[in-house]
Amino acid sequence: YSSVYFADAAVDFLKEQQESAQPFLLYLSFTSPHDPRTPPTWYGHSYTPQQVSLPPNYLPRHPFDNGELVIRDEMLLPFPRTEQAVREEIAKYYSMISEVDYQVGRVMETLKRIGKDKNTIIVFAGDNGLAVGEHGLLGKQNPYDCSIRVPLIFRGPGIPAGRQVDKYVYLHDIYPTLCDLAGFQIPATVQSRSVFPAFSEASFKGRDEVFFAYLNIQRAVVKDQFKLVRYNVNGVARTQLFDLKADPFEMKDLSGEKRYQNKVKQLTSLLSATTKQAGDFCNLDEPGWGHPEKWTQ
Repeated sequence: YSSVYFADAAVDFLKEQQESAQPFLLYLSFTSPHDPRTPPTWYGHSYTPQQVSLPPNYLPRHPFDNGELVIRDEMLLPFPRTEQAVREEIAKYYSMISEVDYQVGRVMETLKRIGKDKNTIIVFAGDNGLAVGEHGLLGKQNPYDCSIRVPLIFRGPGIPAGRQVDKYVYLHDIYPTLCDLAGFQIPATVQSRSVFPAFSEASFKGRDEVFFAYLNIQRAVVKDQFKLVRYNVNGVARTQLFDLKADPFEMKDLSGEKRYQNKVKQLTSLLSATTKQAGDFCNLDEPGWGHPEKWTQ
C-alpha cells in the first residue's frame, strides 16, 4: 500500500538524522485518500457504511450544471446518488484517512525516538478535500468548502500549543512562515505572506479575502464570512452567495434575496478586481469571461 512505502521512506530518513547536528528538511506527501478508494484493513480503523452518517448537505444530484458533472471523480457513482452508495464511499474515505493517520503516527513516533521532536518544526496540511456526497457531488472540481478548505497545523519551537486561529490564509503562506520560524530572510520575490505573527499576536488579521479559480468555469471569493461564487458554463452565467458562519454547509443560496443584493454587488466587484490583480486569463466583465468554450486542460 503506497502510504506504507512513503512512511517507511520517511522513517528511514529520520533514523539517519539521529546522530547528525545538521538541520534537515523532510517533505512527505501521501497520495491517500485519493480514489480509487481501496482502504486496507490491516492499518488504522476500518469503517462500515452503518458507522458513518450522511452529511447535512447530502443531495442525490447537484441542482445545476457546474461545468464538471461529467468527469472521472463524478463518474465513480451513477446518478442519482443513493444514500447507501454515498455511505459506502464515505466509509471507504474515512478508512483511508485513518490509515494515513496511522502512518503519520509512525513518523511522529520515530521523530520522538531519535530525540528531535522538541526542536523540529512540523507542518501538517492537506491538498484538497472531496465532496463525497455533499451537494450531490463526489469530487473536488467545485468551489464548496468541502473541496477547497483544508487543514493547516503548525507545531514546534515558538508555536503555542492548542491555539486555534480562525483567519483566512493560503497554503503558499507556509513558505515565508517557515523562513520566519527558522530565522531566514524571506526572499524579495516571495508574494505570499507569513502567518508567523499568528503565533504570538492576538490581533493577527490574516488575509482580507481569499480567491478560488477552476478552469474558465468557476470563480469564487470569500470575505467577511460570505462566499460569492460565479459560474460560466456553456454560455450560462450563475451566481451563488453563502453566509459561511450561519450556513457552514452552504445549503442556502442567498444571491436571489433582495436584502443581500448589495452584498452580491460588493463581492462581484471584489471578485472582478481580484481576478485582474491575480493576472487571471478570464475577464469576468466580458461575455463568457472572454473564454466561452470550456478549457479541456
